[in-house]
Amino acid sequence: MIKVEEAIAIIEANSTKMPVELISVHKALGYVLAEKVFSPINMPPFRQSAMDGYAFIHSIKHQYDVVGISQAGDHSNIKLKPNEAIRIFTGAFVPDAADTVVMQEHVMANKDSILIATMPPKLSNVRPKGEQIGKDEVVFEAGTLITPAAIGFLASLGITEIEVYKKPKVAVLVTGNELVKPGKNLKKGKIFESNSVMLEAALQTIGIKKTKVYRVKDNLKATKQALKSILKKFDIVLISGGISVGDYDFVKEALLQNNVKELFYKINQKPGKPMFFGSKNETLVFALPGNPASSLTNFYIYVSPAVKNKMGFSEIHKPKVVRKLNAAITNNTGKTLFLKARYDETNVTVLNGQSSAMLNTFAIANSLLIVPQDVEEYKKNQLVTLLPID
Repeated sequence: MIKVEEAIAIIEANSTKMPVELISVHKALGYVLAEKVFSPINMPPFRQSAMDGYAFIHSIKHQYDVVGISQAGDHSNIKLKPNEAIRIFTGAFVPDAADTVVMQEHVMANKDSILIATMPPKLSNVRPKGEQIGKDEVVFEAGTLITPAAIGFLASLGITEIEVYKKPKVAVLVTGNELVKPGKNLKKGKIFESNSVMLEAALQTIGIKKTKVYRVKDNLKATKQALKSILKKFDIVLISGGISVGDYDFVKEALLQNNVKELFYKINQKPGKPMFFGSKNETLVFALPGNPASSLTNFYIYVSPAVKNKMGFSEIHKPKVVRKLNAAITNNTGKTLFLKARYDETNVTVLNGQSSAMLNTFAIANSLLIVPQDVEEYKKNQLVTLLPID
């Protein structure tokens, strides 16, 4: 049995990045850049008006003759004189001689001239060429997550394809004779299976939108055969249940018989102690506890960073936060505790219902409060460390 910190380090050392692929920008949401992106143009590519109004050469005068119009998409070749202005609209080309745009609300106008009631400072309302970014400047660094805004910015620069890390293919294998799909008849001795949908949802929060779910009965032959097929097809395999030491827990033996290299088994923590981590070729295997709260805890602590690492994220761990404890905590287990909790701007409260089988409090928690294995007590009002969760 190893420490939490050792488990995290082993997983990080074995979760290498996925290969790189070239994809269309409009399909890149949720991917991570594999290389720097440079701007092929200045943005904006010309001086633009930031307002609907009038462009002119700034002076002490307030009256100007209107000699033309510049709409968005036009390219005006008008040569402005010091006493002239042109009607202009937001995003339109500002003539070379003009240095200022006055917003239309500050102007009294007729067909041929304007009188500026409120004179703006020189250079007002003119977006300089390259204001957002200059040609050949870095748009995004490698490791940047592609968001809707990033897609919009790339498109505005005329960029249509980018190099990203492939997303790993993830499978979830559910074990347990007692499990029934939600919506089916629930007979005595059976429970509804929830871990697969829970893990699928958790994966979606970090950008893995498609997950293949398999189910297997609690026997060695079936488990071994299912894993043999799954290990060939996927980059990450999550197994729910069957990893403890009961008479019907066959997962570890089935993994070893499929030549999965054991990197560690069991972590000195509560909940989530009976977890197996291993690899076969480039495929990572996480055999998670069957109890739902244990499974989700270990997802946040171990699985999520590994998936992010394979996806190419530059930061794979969520920043921890520190808050003041509302009530004392005792730890007489000698294990690291991960306690479901809620925090606000200043304080944190440990929730009732910390059982590894209970998801009701997990559903309202916004963090896991971390009590290290060598800490026996946290006093009320003491500062403690939290891992925010989605």
